[in-house]
Amino acid sequence: MTPAISETTTNSSPENNVTITEKIYTRVRLAEKADLYHIYQLFYQIHAYHNYTHLYKATESSLANLLFKENPLPLFYGPSVLLLEVSPTPFAEPKNTTDEGFKPVLTTFDLKFPVVEGQAEEFRSKYDDGNDKSDAFIAGYAFFYANYSCFYDKPGFYFESLYFRESYRKLGMGRLLFGTVASIAANNGFVSVEGIVAVWNKKSYDFYIDMGVEIFDEFRYGKLHGEALQKYADKEKSAEGNC
Repeated sequence: MTPAISETTTNSSPENNVTITEKIYTRVRLAEKADLYHIYQLFYQIHAYHNYTHLYKATESSLANLLFKENPLPLFYGPSVLLLEVSPTPFAEPKNTTDEGFKPVLTTFDLKFPVVEGQAEEFRSKYDDGNDKSDAFIAGYAFFYANYSCFYDKPGFYFESLYFRESYRKLGMGRLLFGTVASIAANNGFVSVEGIVAVWNKKSYDFYIDMGVEIFDEFRYGKLHGEALQKYADKEKSAEGNC
């Protein structure tokens, strides 16, 4: 069953609020299967941000099949999600260590103004690191996977999306999350991090330029999908029927 969607934090109740002042502590970690509910919610929210909710077809079950297969590809070659968690108190080193191949990145940000977590119960982290920490909340994600090009003899990363819930924007966390993906690429033999940059979103465009991304204006993004793609499937079926 698909859960109810949480689109924004504007209708939060006081008892569901957590106010973070002075410092906010963050942890970037690999998503795991227990995070499916939050990944589903965040993927919906980025569709809402772009007014594309009518195109959102995913369910928790379909995301589980996509992200957490029983026989997965090597780490970072298949679809990968990094989650950024926030807390009003420091994160400790994990007691439950697993061979994930990626050590969580712990960072502290100084706040110029209070940050209100308006959906504390909905976005409370389910990650169990053995420290019995209950005041960590999911703030955003990065979604990426390996891609290939005839221009290179090694794979790169296709950076599919970066998203933060409204309360956690403009705090510098985007630089941390994108920089973490770039660090993974550089440290593991991947040759690039590439993706689509929305030219209409100047803040986003300037962000990626500032992070060192080179924009290729001579290329345009193309996509064959929907009914146009299905026409090719129909032709194949027709050809089979005529055999």
